[in-house]
Amino acid sequence: MIKFPEGFLWGAATSAYQVEGDNSNSDWWEWEIVTGQKDRSGKACCHYELFEQDFDIVKGLHHNAHRLSIEWARIQPQEHTFSDLELAHYLQVILALKERNIEPVVTLHHFTNPIWFSRLGGWENKASAGYFLRYCNKVVEALGKHVQFWVTINEPMVLISHGYIMGQWPPQKKSFLKAWVATGNMVNAHVEAYRFIHSYYKRNNLGRPRVSIAHNMMAFVASPENLKNNIASKLRQQWFNLAILDKLIRRKSLDYIGVNYYTRSVVDVGGWSLRNFSLDTSRKPEKPLPKNTMGWDIYPQGLYSLLTGIKKYNLPVFILENGICTLDDGQRWNYIRDHLTQLHRAINSGVNVLGYLYWSLLDNFEWDKGFGPRFGIVEMDYANFKRTVRESAKKYSEVCRTGTLI
Repeated sequence: MIKFPEGFLWGAATSAYQVEGDNSNSDWWEWEIVTGQKDRSGKACCHYELFEQDFDIVKGLHHNAHRLSIEWARIQPQEHTFSDLELAHYLQVILALKERNIEPVVTLHHFTNPIWFSRLGGWENKASAGYFLRYCNKVVEALGKHVQFWVTINEPMVLISHGYIMGQWPPQKKSFLKAWVATGNMVNAHVEAYRFIHSYYKRNNLGRPRVSIAHNMMAFVASPENLKNNIASKLRQQWFNLAILDKLIRRKSLDYIGVNYYTRSVVDVGGWSLRNFSLDTSRKPEKPLPKNTMGWDIYPQGLYSLLTGIKKYNLPVFILENGICTLDDGQRWNYIRDHLTQLHRAINSGVNVLGYLYWSLLDNFEWDKGFGPRFGIVEMDYANFKRTVRESAKKYSEVCRTGTLI
């Protein structure tokens, strides 16, 4: 039997674009049309209308925390237009959580941008941090007195790698230079938002907020082990996992480290170019592992190694996402149980962990993969928006209720 600390935060996560539906002012909405995606986000999970129902499910599952995101394109549909109606909607959402004694963990940017922002160059624009700060001001002023935990930007390195290096997501660039520029602007945006949030809370006697990013971390494993692969895996550990944390910690702009963890990356480098060292992976590792339905390796021990690796920063850690897409709900529970076991192992090794949020509460729109992947502990019937609580959710619920994993 494994016992987690008192006051531990338990729950699940969602993002606005993936569950709300009808986010037609977002760059992803336009991108789905222009690129002719097979699955369009459309009504998604209809969470915009059904959030009360979803939070009743959350409460019934004994979650005491829930991560959600605010859709920038709703709040600021045009460069010079802010929507009081949408700010009021999100206040309703936050109050609905508070009424159920569920701690909101609020993300300000989860991959999507307003169309107008993208047309001005998005994160490549040197003014992007200023645009983001204006939006943050509006949201924090509307919601601040009800929120302690903030996440400024979700998975900046994933957005950079998928949007600016591999070119799979908007804005579909393949340029290390543009990736470098966008990364710098996102770092500046976070730092400015961090400082604003802290100053706002201090001015209004709201206590001390806790602000971070949600940082996707991967366990990089060389296979086969040789000089080239070992060098590449160490470089990727630094570039992808640690570099942005180093920058934000140097600028004193993290109150905790928000970690998203799913899988490992098996490093097998074919050549000596920068792109080889950055991107080459093995499709046939020496030690193959079970996979989720998107082909990601299931590698729980990677969570332990990553968490003990960032212990040196001497900051609390909050697992903001960890989950599996699978049609086998038994596999889903095994995934949760095995990762919680490794998480507890990290706690016993001295890592200060604040909580664990499973990704995702609901099956949802999985970006360029559409509606196929099933991550939810709650099953979605997209034909009628019926929610069905899976058995894995019930087992996880007992962990949330008791703080104990048997």
